[in-house]
Amino acid sequence: MTLVQTHSPTPCADAGRRTAADAMDGAGPQVWDDMTVEVALSVMAAARTGHLVVRDEDGRFTDLVSRARLTAVRDGRGYTDRVRLRDVVVEGAPFASPLSTVAEAERAMRDRRLGALPVVDEDGNALGVLALTR
Repeated sequence: MTLVQTHSPTPCADAGRRTAADAMDGAGPQVWDDMTVEVALSVMAAARTGHLVVRDEDGRFTDLVSRARLTAVRDGRGYTDRVRLRDVVVEGAPFASPLSTVAEAERAMRDRRLGALPVVDEDGNALGVLALTR
């Protein structure tokens, strides 16, 4: 698996020094944590994406949820149509700083077995997403 390159590096960029900000793709759909799981799945389907960036009431990043994770929640025993994203987000969800190197981000993704890793600035704003390919 290698990190997806979504932007061409600048001619003077050293591959070992490329940052997460250089390699990230746009953050894609960002939703509030009070959205229900069912609506979030509908947003994903309409946007043709496999993940959503979840924000709290202050607009800060809280988690990156995948379609697979939300489908598992929906298919779970305790599911009701009132379950909200804030009920399923993981506190302390992993993310990369825009200043992290691509190598650091890729290593973190492999170590944690993540297919995607959000890039979040110091103010908690999701700037983009890094993804691994096989």
